[in-house]
Amino acid sequence: MHLEKAAPGPAPEGCLTAAIRIPVRIVVLVVVVPVRLVWDALALCGAFLGRVLFRPLGRAYDWFHENVLAPVGRALARTAEALATATWWLLKAVLYWPWLGLWRHVLVPFAVHLVAAPAAWLYRAVLTPVGHGLARAAAWLYARLLAPLGRGTALTLWAVLVWPWTALWRYVAVPVATATYRHLLTPLGHGLAWLLKGLVNGLAWILKGLATGLMRLGKVLLVVPAVFLYRWVLTPVGRVLAVIGREIAAALAICWRMAGYISLAVGRALKWLARNLLGRPIGWFYRNVCTPVGHVLRDAVWRPAKQAAVETGRAVREALASARETVRRARRDAWHALVGGERRPEPVNAPRGQARNLGGAAPRQTVPGMVAEAEISLHKRG
Repeated sequence: MHLEKAAPGPAPEGCLTAAIRIPVRIVVLVVVVPVRLVWDALALCGAFLGRVLFRPLGRAYDWFHENVLAPVGRALARTAEALATATWWLLKAVLYWPWLGLWRHVLVPFAVHLVAAPAAWLYRAVLTPVGHGLARAAAWLYARLLAPLGRGTALTLWAVLVWPWTALWRYVAVPVATATYRHLLTPLGHGLAWLLKGLVNGLAWILKGLATGLMRLGKVLLVVPAVFLYRWVLTPVGRVLAVIGREIAAALAICWRMAGYISLAVGRALKWLARNLLGRPIGWFYRNVCTPVGHVLRDAVWRPAKQAAVETGRAVREALASARETVRRARRDAWHALVGGERRPEPVNAPRGQARNLGGAAPRQTVPGMVAEAEISLHKRG
């Protein structure tokens, strides 16, 4: 027979939790519902503004950036680059190349041929032999005169200045210092060390007793009351506060969801009211009043006015074209009359309503329903 271990269930709730839960949830629900309504209204307004205002503005800005700002920026960049290149070349032509040519073709040849070459010749032909001679003379003078004199002087100075002080240090100062350290300072130091050790031990015993007494006094005056306060005051209060905080957090979560449902119901109710009070009357007015009136205005006013405007424009254009052609012919005739010269035949437009025919005794009809007219040149017409 297999024994299955039961899964641990939720911890039992005490009367304090049950007594705190319902008032906290009621208060939190009363506080959270207006906040959730305002939040949902702001979210709806933000979504509407984003769909109606911000997105079109963003697309308009993208188009403006792609078609205006970017080309202008590229043009300005190319212009600035060209100006920078031209300025650089101008600065090089004004400030760099003249000084480079002066240095390369004037100063360097002058320094090489008029300064460096004479100085090198002077160094090789004059200064080097003179220096070698002076070096040899100084070496001979040192070897023959200064070296023996220096050795004698060194022995004299050592015998007068160094040897007496060395003997004084070795045979007088060192033995006296050794005897003083061994027979005077060492016993005195041992005595002082023993005395200091006794003082330190006594002071340590006194401090240990004081520390023990202060620890016991602090335990009685501080630790015991602090343990009592923590165990019998702070721990119960902390548990109560933890229960209240947990219940407030749970109430906030539950009431936020409940406020969401309430906000959704209020929004649907407002939507239904707006649809029945505004949307349907406005739609009915648009379908049954504005649309027929618009159709009547379009068919009875707009289209005839548009057709009349088109015909008027066409007639005005034809009249202007005829007037221009008349003025052009009159100007040409006046020019020929003043200057002279052979008059060139001009093409003649066939009258409307008649088909053109290549002249002959029996005109041939080319377009059904229209009478063909013989085409006669201006020379035959006179």
